[in-house]
Amino acid sequence: MKAIAFLALLVCYASSVQSNIGNYSWEGPDSGTRVQPPSPEENECLTDTASCGCCLMKQTMHRMEEFFNMSLGELQHSLTETRSVLNNMRASRSAFSVALTDRRWCLGPFLSDQVIIYRHVFLNLGGNYNLFNGIFVAPRSGVYLLSLTVYSDSGSAGSHLAACATMMVNDQPAAILRDLNSQDQEDSSTSVQALMLSAGDTVKVVLPKGCFLCDSGNHYNTFTGVLLYSTD
Repeated sequence: MKAIAFLALLVCYASSVQSNIGNYSWEGPDSGTRVQPPSPEENECLTDTASCGCCLMKQTMHRMEEFFNMSLGELQHSLTETRSVLNNMRASRSAFSVALTDRRWCLGPFLSDQVIIYRHVFLNLGGNYNLFNGIFVAPRSGVYLLSLTVYSDSGSAGSHLAACATMMVNDQPAAILRDLNSQDQEDSSTSVQALMLSAGDTVKVVLPKGCFLCDSGNHYNTFTGVLLYSTD
């Protein structure tokens, strides 16, 4: 734009010089007869083609300036929309990973089903896993990756082993992990699923009655969920 403006000014300046020269004879301003400038009523493009060219250049510059301003406005609008979408995505990010405990401890058995409240938090991005009731609430509709690992130790040789847990989505079983036997002292099981959840759906892990889980600082019992992508 600066180059175009400079060119236009140069053309206008040359036009002005040429007009001033044309008002005098070659013998000088005092020896010739001065040519009268055209009247305002006359068409300038017919009497002074240089000035007409300068005028057309200014009109072209004005149209180009309007075009660039319009294009810049559209780009700024697109940038604002893109930033808004990005900020919305960042604000709605959701991922959590928790473990049963960080010390040697066993949970259960109970006389009825109990929601497992995982006490050790690796990550709770977005705060959608509730540390007080053990329930994860989906912040928005999308595809979630959910993983559950259970582990238990019978405690002594010959003791009954009951390592089991159920992952519930909206109070409906989504994954059932069970190992009920007396053939070994310890066992574990893992389930990994990609599920479509709607905003407000709940996910929790339930310890069935009669089952028990044991953990330590090694974090054998874990519950993890990640929003892969939103469908909103």
